[in-house]
Amino acid sequence: MFRDMRRKDQVLSREECLAVLDRGTSGVLAVHGDDGYPYAVPLSYAYEDGKLWFHCARTGHKLDAILRDPKVTFCVVDRDQVVPLEYTTYFRSVILFGKARVLEDPAEVRAALEKLALRYAPEDSEAHREAILERELPAVVVVEVAVEHLSGKEAIELVRSRHALEL
Repeated sequence: MFRDMRRKDQVLSREECLAVLDRGTSGVLAVHGDDGYPYAVPLSYAYEDGKLWFHCARTGHKLDAILRDPKVTFCVVDRDQVVPLEYTTYFRSVILFGKARVLEDPAEVRAALEKLALRYAPEDSEAHREAILERELPAVVVVEVAVEHLSGKEAIELVRSRHALEL
């Protein structure tokens, strides 16, 4: 169902893909937008055990698109070093494909928001985090993406330098 990567020598392992998702602080969500146009939007996320979560407003292009067609892709760029004299970039990125669903169960919504809060404000006090969650709960929608396919790729130069270090 999902295509194999053409450049197999540049494929990241599953563990490396998960490390990229863990290191990343933002990614780009792509959905089937209005009038057949793709719609891609950067957002913050949390990822754990094959699921990705993000929040959004109760109305808008992104939510409308997800409700119309739950198939989405999400990309995180881990490295993007421009190398002008080589006319290239040393890149590393991960893309995932999955199906999005709007969480309805208040316990699921709260759990996902707590994951997001802990990811982006791990030093915050529990009391302050709870106060923020209570304030924001009525205003947000939380979306969960069940990941169906995950792949990553890096520049051949990064592959070579990693292999050189292993020798």
